[in-house]
Amino acid sequence: MPSLPPIHPDRLPELLRRMPKAELHVHIEGTLEPELILALARRNQVDVGYDSVEALRQAYNFTDLQSFLDIYYAGACVLREARDFEDMARAYLERAAADNVVHAEIFFDPQTHTARGVSMEKVITGLHRACERARDEQGVNATLILCFLRHLSEEEAFETLEQALPFRDKFIGIGLDSSEVGHPPEKFARLFARCRELGLHLVAHAGEEGPPAYVWTALNLLRVERIDHGVQSAKDPMLMQRLAQDQIPLTVCPLSNLKLKVFPDLAAHNIGRLLGAGLCVTVNSDDPAYFGGYMNDNFVQTFAATGLGARQAYQLALNSFNASFVSERVKRNYGEMLAGTFASFE
Repeated sequence: MPSLPPIHPDRLPELLRRMPKAELHVHIEGTLEPELILALARRNQVDVGYDSVEALRQAYNFTDLQSFLDIYYAGACVLREARDFEDMARAYLERAAADNVVHAEIFFDPQTHTARGVSMEKVITGLHRACERARDEQGVNATLILCFLRHLSEEEAFETLEQALPFRDKFIGIGLDSSEVGHPPEKFARLFARCRELGLHLVAHAGEEGPPAYVWTALNLLRVERIDHGVQSAKDPMLMQRLAQDQIPLTVCPLSNLKLKVFPDLAAHNIGRLLGAGLCVTVNSDDPAYFGGYMNDNFVQTFAATGLGARQAYQLALNSFNASFVSERVKRNYGEMLAGTFASFE
């Protein structure tokens, strides 16, 4: 880490906002703001059951993961054409660029859309177009990770994979999301083995609401390269040791954890403990339109609540680059960019 003069707490938010960072855990459908939902509903003549932005925002009150998912899937029904997916992704990438996100690995849930009769081609083509434009227009490098819905069967996931393979050049990996409790990672062991054979990167949600055992299984059976969430790992000392020793990244989402009541408040969040134990922890926004904040909101609010400082900020940002699926050369470039920002901060 470059040497830094003491930074007054009042100036820390500015540093957090200015530093370059990667986002590795964002569900593109979870970036649908009420304004865009209603605009797309009008364009596609879809009745979403709400006639104003205010009324729709009021619906964004959940008590747990499942109640969130119910409104999340309802909002996605406005996505019908490739340009809808492109508009959604472009809106997120503009927000990401404003937060100095220079690299994003974006989750998408094709089963949410193909179940409504939307073709895989429309989903992936639209999202990929937005990623290509972001490189030219915002300077953000963006790639796609196809996620399978764990509350559905492995057979349905295999069908989705086959539908996606003609577009294999447009996504870099696969993940596992949706309702965690009651749907352990081993349910998808054969699917992940197949995706590993295809050379896809592997990640999976584990240890958000589910137990540490889910993290163990994701590591040992699915052989994932990253754990999405993973905050329940702190309950298992042996798992903490494994994660630290192998530097398995955790893509932690503080405001999501707060909204879904994984922690009673941000001050109680264990991100500082995970980081202090030597784990490769990163900060991410998850479903920012629903959880009250994009990347900089997550950083600023979490640091204010937990008392983390500039040294932890540097480490979290560096972790985000090291945990990404870019080449070692690009990681070094991002690291140099980060060091330069800290060195020049006055």
